[in-house]
Amino acid sequence: MSTSNEDRARAEARARKQQYAAQERERAQERERAQAQAMEEKTLRLRSLRLAKEAAERDTQAKAEPAATNPQQ
Repeated sequence: MSTSNEDRARAEARARKQQYAAQERERAQERERAQAQAMEEKTLRLRSLRLAKEAAERDTQAKAEPAATNPQQ
């Protein structure tokens, strides 16, 4: 009789351990997804800032070029 109870207890312990491991994997995957999303958002923000800076530099350069080519204006 004790063998049956011991087997059941071991099986339950094994099931709890597997369930805990599955939950830990799920939490780790969620952390990885959150980190990836944060990285993507940061990349998009930085790209937007860079493009805005480049556009401003082009505008400044375009305004300066006519004055440099025709100084009488």
